[in-house]
Amino acid sequence: MQAKKRYLTLLSAGTCLALLLYLGGARLRAARHPPPGARHGPRPERPWPRFPDALRPFAPAERPGPEGGRVSPRQRRDASAGLYRGRRCRMESCFDFAQCRRSGFKVYVYPQQKGEKIAESYQNVLAAIEGSRFYTSDPGQACLFVLSLDTLDRDQLSPQYVHNLRSKVQSLHLWNNGRNHLIFNLYSGTWPDYTEDVGFDIGQAMLAKASISTENFRPNFDVSIPLFSKDHPRTGGEKGFLRFNTIPPLRKYMLVFKGKRYLTGIGSDTRNALYHVHNGEDVVLLTTCKHGKDWQKHKDSRCDRDNAEYEKYDYREMLHNATFCLVPRGRRLGSFRFLEALQAACVPVMLSNGWELPFSEVIDWNQAAVIGDERLLLQIPSTIRSIHQDKILALRQQTQFLWEAYFSSVEKIVLTTLEIIQDRIFKHISRNSLIWNKHPGGLFVLPQYSSYLGDFPYYYANLGLKPLPTFTAVIHAVTPLVSQSQPVLKLLVAVAKSQYCAQIIVLWNCDKPLPAKHRWPATSVPVIVIEGESKVMSSRFLPYDNIVTDAVLSLDEDTVLSTTEVDFAFTVWQSFPDRIVGYPARSHFWDNTKERWGYTSKWTNDYSMVLTGAAIYHKYYHYLYTHYLPASLKNMVDQLANCEDILMNFLVSAVTKLPPIKVTQKKQYKETMMGQTSRASRWADPDHFAQRQSCMNTFASWFGYMPLIHSQMRLDPVLFKDQVSILRKKYRDIERL
Repeated sequence: MQAKKRYLTLLSAGTCLALLLYLGGARLRAARHPPPGARHGPRPERPWPRFPDALRPFAPAERPGPEGGRVSPRQRRDASAGLYRGRRCRMESCFDFAQCRRSGFKVYVYPQQKGEKIAESYQNVLAAIEGSRFYTSDPGQACLFVLSLDTLDRDQLSPQYVHNLRSKVQSLHLWNNGRNHLIFNLYSGTWPDYTEDVGFDIGQAMLAKASISTENFRPNFDVSIPLFSKDHPRTGGEKGFLRFNTIPPLRKYMLVFKGKRYLTGIGSDTRNALYHVHNGEDVVLLTTCKHGKDWQKHKDSRCDRDNAEYEKYDYREMLHNATFCLVPRGRRLGSFRFLEALQAACVPVMLSNGWELPFSEVIDWNQAAVIGDERLLLQIPSTIRSIHQDKILALRQQTQFLWEAYFSSVEKIVLTTLEIIQDRIFKHISRNSLIWNKHPGGLFVLPQYSSYLGDFPYYYANLGLKPLPTFTAVIHAVTPLVSQSQPVLKLLVAVAKSQYCAQIIVLWNCDKPLPAKHRWPATSVPVIVIEGESKVMSSRFLPYDNIVTDAVLSLDEDTVLSTTEVDFAFTVWQSFPDRIVGYPARSHFWDNTKERWGYTSKWTNDYSMVLTGAAIYHKYYHYLYTHYLPASLKNMVDQLANCEDILMNFLVSAVTKLPPIKVTQKKQYKETMMGQTSRASRWADPDHFAQRQSCMNTFASWFGYMPLIHSQMRLDPVLFKDQVSILRKKYRDIERL
């Protein structure tokens, strides 16, 4: 029986094999021997395929639907728009690195075309670029190009929609199929499907786009940005709402949401299901269908009840008193609720499957948000209730850091986008995840300064390190050396005696020639005299290669300090290496009558600045002052020969979000007549204070807010003026001054 089965199996296999050979041979003979009419006729010419550029083979081939069959929505979109034609673009295939390596990372903004209207939001984007250190007006020097044509709102039903954008873009002589171009977009598609089509062929351009899906996001090429409103501030922005780290970190509400409910169409499923989770106590999820012109035509049985419940709660009150804020998708994947939750220190609970979160390339959102799943909505309450209080506090603190570092203004959103692209181009000095996700953030840590975290003043604790135990003194000299009893020489001797002094640099910004070498006193540490090339105030903050220590002791030539005071100030700075530590303190205030900021040197119970005439700070701030601040502010300082110390305080406070630290009071530092020197005449000049008032307001305008922070803390030596023997005191000379 078994033998019979094996025989039948072999017979069947043989028959099939013979049939295949017969059919294949017939087809092969037909191919080798064409019909007589075709054998001797002219061979049809096949034109060589024409590719618009060498990179087209990398693009996915379009597959038309079967003849007479239904074409999928994606295929229809692909055929009509160019958004997806370059979906395989990456920096390596669709970006020209050569220009960037020749001229550095420079960004060119096309001139505005006559008659073209630009919405305020896009004007803010362009202004942020033009006011940045990346901007160039020369397209020949540019690494990246940004259109002046408004591309933010590509919803055809929007009044901000720019028509005929396809032809306008193609007519730009620098367009080059979008290569090395960056396109900003907040809204794309329109009713009813809200696709991600921007309505014109972007070619090889990068997208900085809100509400972009992970499916269409091109990793290491596009940048996902947050959806922001037209009222989002251009610069500065409000601070986060977390004022105190309350323990336990729980608020009145555990989870809240208040927003529109869509009865039909895309984005309606998630919000329509929120009522299943709402309990009216600590989980308050409110929706309303009362929006749009014809909402009553589509209202369902829950509309009236939902609308009534919706009106009972104030959104701001809920936002500020909630631990978690639900961020469900709307018509598009992104939502204004995302930035609102971040600012309010309300931990975002993301409920938007497929959304590429803003700046996800560099930001670790697991440190600041809860990533939910729309399909598991009913599990959200139990999930967030299981999060430990320590974790909740850490999440809330991270929301505040991220808000203030990257999202509080249009300028920060734009600069973060540009910095991410710059890191891709110069990978060898790109920032790592620690820099992006820890204070002070990626915008203030310039990788061109160093690729080693230990060279910055912010990461000593993370690395288990301490700053170098010595400092470099930089004395700013502006008057000629005519006497051996001048204050600058006494200062030089006193500083050189410090046990922590490694070297002294004298920056000679005087119009007179350099003094002879023998005119300087003999010291136990090297004295380097540098002649300022431009003789301007900002030159005292240049990142000189001669500064080899972490700490810089900045001194005016007429400063009066003892060796003991220098030692004590440096000891204090070692515990606060990211801040300015010093002696002469000043303060700012808001003048209600003039509605502007004021500057004062009066002796009060607080201060917000420590002047750099006698202060210690990290040498990185020289680099940041030179390369981060705009030329307009530095030129103002140089023209006035004033305010450089105020600008440095603005910069350091903006970075650290902390005030400087004042050490034991020095009564010598009053801005009054201090002798017959050129600097003293500045203090006596009645225009001096007026200039400093003007500087304060100009600086605050550029930063977009007032970064200076008041402090009432002064650090004195232990046993300072205590009723004990002077021999028991380490810094005993300070009390004798």
